[in-house]
Parts: sequence; structure tokens; C-alpha cells
Amino acid sequence: MAIFLIKALQLILSISLLVILHEGGHFAFARLFGIRVEKFYLFFDWKFSLFKFKPKNSDTEFGIGWIPLGGYCKIAGMVDESFDTQQLQQPMQDWEFRAKPAWQRLFVMIGGVLMNFITALFIYSMIMYTWGDSYIAPQSMTNGMQFNDEAKKHGFKDGDIIIGTDEEEFERFDVDVYRAVAKAENVIVIRDGKQVTVHKPETSLLTMLKETPRYMDPVTPNVVDSVFADGPAAKAGMLAGDKIVAVDSTATKTFNDVNFALAVRSDILETAKSSKDSLTARNIALVVQHANAKDSAVLDTLHLTLTEDLKMGVAYKPYQALYEPTNVEYSFLESFPAGIKYGLNILGGYVSDMQYLASADGAKSVGGFGTLGGLFPETWNWYKFWLMTAFLSIVLAFMNILPIPALDGGHVLFLIYEMITGKEPSEKFLVIAEYLGFGFIFALMIWANFADILRALGIM
Repeated sequence: MAIFLIKALQLILSISLLVILHEGGHFAFARLFGIRVEKFYLFFDWKFSLFKFKPKNSDTEFGIGWIPLGGYCKIAGMVDESFDTQQLQQPMQDWEFRAKPAWQRLFVMIGGVLMNFITALFIYSMIMYTWGDSYIAPQSMTNGMQFNDEAKKHGFKDGDIIIGTDEEEFERFDVDVYRAVAKAENVIVIRDGKQVTVHKPETSLLTMLKETPRYMDPVTPNVVDSVFADGPAAKAGMLAGDKIVAVDSTATKTFNDVNFALAVRSDILETAKSSKDSLTARNIALVVQHANAKDSAVLDTLHLTLTEDLKMGVAYKPYQALYEPTNVEYSFLESFPAGIKYGLNILGGYVSDMQYLASADGAKSVGGFGTLGGLFPETWNWYKFWLMTAFLSIVLAFMNILPIPALDGGHVLFLIYEMITGKEPSEKFLVIAEYLGFGFIFALMIWANFADILRALGIM
């Protein structure tokens, strides 16, 4: 429960900050051009609000709604999510949105996206200044990678150290390596101390990451780093430093092999028709080489009953802990170009990955608040909090600029049409488009959160 609350609090704080800044972008440009802003709200206040106040001599009511689905900035004389059409029936006033030239209205509409984008780059810059940058160079990953059968058909071999493609040399190991390998037809690896080029077909990044086992993963030694108290492994007598050499009758040379063997158990568990079948699927035999054994050749067989989510109750060293990282520190001025470069790279990767949403697997990967909350750490960590907040700011900026009615991008599209043709869309058309766009977004939100529920139940 405590972990859930910590994650939820981080998500609420992050989203609230980004919503306020986003709507603040609209507010700032509206006031710059003399447009009246009637309401500025965090969350939606349908029927009532949790808190509101109106400063003296101000036209704007500020408040907090009770529906935590973003927020809004109600701009006078504009068709927006408030669906207030009565005001549009009144004579036009010079302080209304509709009374201003198209270029000013355009700046008002892109103000939110612009603010979120600048916020993301600023946060990344301050992360670089405060914590610096730390990464693992692929060339230093001497254990190499472990590949699944599909990757081996393409010419990879376990232990290959991936250093680049024919288009680029990899500086750091992260998801960009997977993106580059997915697109590349020629991948350069170090094999047995020699540089080798692997010729492969273009593959789907989504498939690479979702396969079990994955297309490729850093090799992690099959040595237990720690054993959780009262877990299945601890009850069976496993100790830190023990090496798992087999799961049932399947030999395991790495922890990648161990995880795959447990994934097979997951498939068996899904077909269980009774509690007895479920218990059978959770019972495994581990062949281990004890760290404290006098004779390293002596093996021991431990019988475990895995938890319902098929956990052994052990941890192993992630690949990041196996290699010496490259650490880079930045001065205050140096942090800005570094942060901007990092942020633009994150944006480019996110935009590139959007192509997979059109696929069946991509649609299943859509997540709601549960997925977003799961991205935050289980303990409060300011570095990870700000890293995730910057990422969400980029996501919010990109999603809002999509040309969908009810989003900023939809309004921008209509304004560009007006600027090109000189014809303004009718108010009736704008209202209908706003309803359709809002309906689409609401349906997408329902599906995203429903998908979270299905994943939690193990159905998807």
C-alpha cells in the first residue's frame, strides 16, 4: 500500500505541475494579446470545484476541480472543452479570442505545447547540471548480449558485443540501441575479439522488446546477488552468491536463461484449470552451486514453490552494476546544450515509436494512469522523479499538437486553414468537431485505463 501511495503521489505531483505549466502557456499568450481568460483550473470542475478564488480587479477565476483528468484555461470567445456556446451568440467584444487576428490566436493555441516543450528541455538541463550524465558504453559490456532464436537466425551469436551499425557507432547502451538495430540491415559486433558485420532484415522494435525471451538483452551472470527474507528461495535454503545452473531439467548459463524458464512456467500457469494445477505450475526444482561449498563441483537441488506472480524472491546484479560507467559532469552553461540534445533525442525516439500504435500489439501496449504510475520509482527519488516529469512533459507536448479536434493541434489545424484560405470555419463546425474530438479522447482514455485493468488481471 505504501508503494502504491508513493507512486500515486509522484504521478499526481508531476501531472499537476505539467498541467499548470501547459495551461499557463495558453494564459500567458492570451493576456499578452489582451484576451480575457475567464477560468484557469487544475482538474475539471464539472458541477462544483474543490477550491476557487478570484483576485480583486481580475477577470480570471482560479481553482481546483474534483475530476483529476488534466485541467483547462477557459478563454473568452473561443470554442473549447467548456462547450460554452452562449457567449458566442453575443456581440463580439475586442477582448475575445475570436476578435483577434489569426496569427495571435495561433500563438495562444501553441502556447501550452511550447511551454511543455521548454519545460522538458529545462528539466533535462538541470538534471545534467545537478547529477551529470552517466551511461554504459556498449564497447565496455564485455559479457556481450544474449539473443533469442530469431536473432540467431539473423546471424547473431550469444556473447556478441554490439558496437554500432553501418550508419552510426553507439556511444551509450539504451533503448536507442534497440531502435537502431531494429532498423539496420548491417550491425557491427565484436565477436571473439574481432569485428564482425551481421547482415539482418529490418525488424519491428515493438516485437523485439515484447518477445520472450527478447531479441537481445545484456548477459547477466546466473549468480544470486541477494535473497529476500521469507521468500521461496530463502525458505529453500538459497544464499547470496549461489549460482543457479538449472531450472528443472533446463540448463541455465545466465539469469536470462532463468527468467525465460520462469516465463515458460507463466504460460503453463495460464492454462491451469484448478488450484492443484496452479500449484503444480509453481513448483520448480533449482539446481544450484552453493557459494560456500567446499567443492565447487558439488551441486544441490532445491525445491521451491514460487509466489503467485512466479517470483523466487531473489535479485541479481543488473548489467549497469557489472561495468564501469562513463560519468560526465557539466557546468551550469554546459548543461543547457547537453540537456537540449538529450531532450531532442528523447522526443525523436518517442515520435519514431508512435508508428507502432497502428499495430495490434501497439494498441495493446497503450496504458492509462496505472501504467504512468508504474513508471515512477517505489521510493521517493528526485532524480528519477524529474527524469520522468521531463519525459511526460515531452509526451504531453507531442500528444497535444496532434491535429485532433479538442486538442491544441486541432485548433492549430483550423487556424492554419483559415490563414491559408482566408475563410474561418463556422462556429457550428467547430462545436461539432470539438464534440467529436472530445469523444475520441475520452474513448481512448477509457481504453487505456481498461487495458491497465486487463494487464493487472493477467488477461492481456
